[in-house]
This record gives sequence, structure tokens and C-alpha cells, in this order.
Amino acid sequence: MLCSILSFETNITPGELIIYYELEEGERSSSRGIVEVCPETHRITRFLEKPEEGRTASRLASVVFYCLRRDTLSCMSNFLSLYTRATERTFGLFWEWLINEKKLDVFGMKLPTGFQLIGQVGLSDYTKWLTHYSTKKQDNPAQPITCRSYARVGLMGNPSDGFNGKTIAMTISNFWAEVTLVESQTLVTGLPHPLNDPTEFGSLQDLFCISRREGYLGGLRLLQATCKKFYQFCSKRGIALTKQNFTLKYDTNIPRQVNKYFPLSLYHHSAIVSATLKCLMKFYNITDNDLPKSIRANFILSVETDELFITAGLQDRVVQVYEGLVYMDFSKKLMDEQGYGNYASMDMSDLPPFWLAYLSDPSDSGRIHSNIRQRWLSGEPVVVEAMKTFAELTDQARSAIKDRDWTRLAQLMDQNFELRRSIYTDDCLGPGNLRMVQLARQFGSAVKLPGSGGAVVGLCPDQARLVEMRQAFQEAGCVFCVISPYIPSARGQN
Repeated sequence: MLCSILSFETNITPGELIIYYELEEGERSSSRGIVEVCPETHRITRFLEKPEEGRTASRLASVVFYCLRRDTLSCMSNFLSLYTRATERTFGLFWEWLINEKKLDVFGMKLPTGFQLIGQVGLSDYTKWLTHYSTKKQDNPAQPITCRSYARVGLMGNPSDGFNGKTIAMTISNFWAEVTLVESQTLVTGLPHPLNDPTEFGSLQDLFCISRREGYLGGLRLLQATCKKFYQFCSKRGIALTKQNFTLKYDTNIPRQVNKYFPLSLYHHSAIVSATLKCLMKFYNITDNDLPKSIRANFILSVETDELFITAGLQDRVVQVYEGLVYMDFSKKLMDEQGYGNYASMDMSDLPPFWLAYLSDPSDSGRIHSNIRQRWLSGEPVVVEAMKTFAELTDQARSAIKDRDWTRLAQLMDQNFELRRSIYTDDCLGPGNLRMVQLARQFGSAVKLPGSGGAVVGLCPDQARLVEMRQAFQEAGCVFCVISPYIPSARGQN
């Protein structure tokens, strides 16, 4: 096992190696050597040999697999000369001395398994754990793992998320991507989706129509890229993966809305990557401690930008990881210092009914991002000031939501759109988006773009007019729906 472990790619300086695992519920930390590990460098910062309860919050247990460099072996004689009593001369206390007192560089690699039958154990212990795992297997006999991630709508602040701004966004249960992982003999990174990954067509005209609507690339590349990046991440993070194979398949009802200017409006690709990552984490027993939510959002973005060269930002990935209604601060100081922003979940009780409409044919929806990034990077005052204002509107919206002041929130949504319109211009936004905004305003609804384009999100103070508004949008060739927010606490999270 150690040979395969040591073949993993690492970015650490030379040092000793300790293998550790996460204690199961019911295992006492006082029965093991407990390690505290730096999540960034994987360095063992502290070793405690069978500590009393409460001495450390760590549940990471060291086992009897260690790798020592030849030069370090000479430390053994020093240790034995210092500790002369037989009870002090244990390998665990030797490691405690090396790490805590000698400050030797020792690094850790996590194994996604357990080592309960190590140390002073007898037949009763073997019998107990055999019964435990037998029962566990009967209760859950290699069941398929199915996880969903939901589409999101930006309620406030976008597009400033890509410009060190602030945003508020919400996951919605109307649209989702679902990935299923089943253990298998060989590894299959994706079964073709009958609609999104077609290879057979009824005619050349069918091929033309489907390709125009759906684009050329379905979800299979997303599954494969996520698997590749997941293996790379675990290798660099010092996490050994069990040698198990699996088969992936996916489904999604998130509108694709492909055109030459932008790939989609509600971001089906990040949802598929997010759902795939959830499956992989469950399959390999990777916890939030191994891959924190803030880092998980960066991981999803890196799959899209680094592997597939998709232009994307963090907002969508953050919301799909945290789920619910999320406030996000992407200020440059935070991003530079910690590599991610500050993210806070918001209370979703008593939210007013938001609505969403999108173009069935978004071909005229405009080139949303235009040259704004270049203008922002060059420090053009009007663009820089606009991004600051987006952030200020977001803070005001956060207060309005907290106070349940929906009239104020509606006003801020309208201000968000007008500010976006002022810097991107009508030509850039496109006639399709503008028609939807104008139509919504005829019914007294607040309205803004929830993402890159091709869709609008609104808040109508006069709920009685929703039925009329739905009919008007449908007659204009748009799809219209009342948003059903995805509230994580309302159901078991996938």
C-alpha cells in the first residue's frame, strides 16, 4: 500500500510521512495517536499520543504506517537516552517528541478507510467489527449514489462578481443537474445523454436544428474533466483514494440556450460539475474537512476554466456549493489573502415569490460582457465606479432582505439593471433582453438580468398580476415560471 501512496504527486518539501485516517463515530481519540494537520501544507503540526478527551478537537488518527528518512533514524538513539523508562519508549511517544519538540518536518497522507483492529485487540473486537460492517453492508449494499445541484439566479450585484464586487444569488429547484455514480468493474466517465450528447440524427436538418439549439458539446466532457481534476486534487492534498471503479451518468433540465455569444444563461455546466463532485466525495468518503466549501467552489471553477477553457466566474459555483440564498463578497483583499471570498448563507423564510423568464430562442440576446473587463482592468473610472456601486447595492439589498422590506428590494433590483444598462449599452444587452425587461415593467414588476443574458428575474409587488404577466411573456415567445427556491434545510441535501 505504501508504494502506491508514495507514488502520489506532491508539492511538499522533503520530510517524514505519517498515514492517518478519520475516526469513526464511537472511536475514542484516547485509543490512538492523534495528529493535527495543516490543510494547506499537509504538515503535521502536532502529534498527541492517546490524548485525554478534550485535549484536541482533531479526529485524525495516526496508524502504524510511517516512512522515515535514513538521516532521521539517528534521532532514535537520542530519544532512548532521554526517555529511559520502558513505558516511555513507545513509537507513538517517539513521534510526539520528533514533531512537538524536535520540530521535524513530518507530513501526512489521509486514507479513506479505518484501522480499528490495531493495538491491544482480541477476538471480541474482531467479532464486534465484523458484525458492524456486515450490518452496514446489508443496510447499504453498494447503492447507486445520486446527487443534484441546482441552477441559480443572481438577485443583486451581478456582474460585479467577476470584478471584485459583491452579489446575492439563490439556488432554485425549478432547474437542476443530476449525476448518478454506480460502482463498476471498469471506470466509465459518462454514459451519453440521449438529448445532450446525440450521435445519431434523423436527418441532416435534424442535426442542424439540434446543434443550433444545443451546441456541439454535451455533458460528457464535464464528467471526465471533473474526474481528472478530482484525482489531481487528492494527489496534491495527500489524500489516498481506494482502488474502486465506477460508472457515471447525468441528466439535466437546465436550459442550454446556446448562441455564438454565450453558452447559456442558468449555467448547466457548473451544476453538472458540482453534482459530479458531490458523487465522487461520497464514493471516496471525502469530507468537508478534506475539501471545504470555499475551496470546492474554486475547484469547480478550475474544472471549467483550466480543463475546458470555459469563461466563468465564482458566483455560480459558490451558490451551488453552499445552496440557498447566499451573500458573497469577492473583494480583492479577500481574494488575494485567502484565495476566496467571504460567503454567508441568508435566511430564506418568508421570501416573496420571484419569477423567471427566458428566451426560447436567445440568438438576439446580445453580447453581454463586451469589452467591460478590458475597460475595468485599464482603470476606466466609469466602469470602476459602477462595480463599486453594484457592491453597495448588494449591501443595501442584504439589509432589505433582513428587514423583509420587499418594496426596497424591488427598487434595488431595478437600479441594478439600469446601472448595468448604462455601462454595457443597449446594443450590447441586445433586443431580446430589453424586450423582456420592458414587458415586465408594463406589469409594475422589478426586473434585472440574473446572469449573462437570455433570461430575466423579477419581483412583482402586485402578485395578482402574475397570471397576466405569464400570459404576456408566453405570447411573446418566452418561457415563464414562478421561482421555487431551493432551501437546503427543507429536505435532505444530496
